Amino acid sequence: MSLVKWINFQSLGDERGSLVALEIGMEKAVPFDIKRVYYIYHTGQGVSRGFHAHKNLKQVAICVAGSCRMVLDDGNTREETRLSCPTKGLLIESMIWREMHDFSEDCVLLVLASEHYDERDYIRCYADFMAKVVPYDIRV
Repeated sequence: MSLVKWINFQSLGDERGSLVALEIGMEKAVPFDIKRVYYIYHTGQGVSRGFHAHKNLKQVAICVAGSCRMVLDDGNTREETRLSCPTKGLLIESMIWREMHDFSEDCVLLVLASEHYDERDYIRCYADFMAKVVPYDIRV
């Protein structure tokens, strides 16, 4: 099963331009109630971000301008994808290590989160993450 799970958002618009609306309701596009929204921008050339997992929090990452490369890792599989479309959101489940690289100069990465900020939900050390997702050291 792929770690890269896309959510397609409907683009509305006319000759004046385009619009994507994210609404909470019966047929909502985001599979959780949104409790926090933030965006990352002006990320310097060569700077990478993320390098953590969340115990419970789920997120949808949407590159509303520019592009970046996202690496997702569940302890068994490591996949990467490029975010570059404002009508596609990347669903990131809990207990997935994430890294963000190769930000374009104009990148604006919008993130929708299922929970409010809580430092206790973060796993910031990759070895600690691996110990939680692969708890037994299998030796022959």
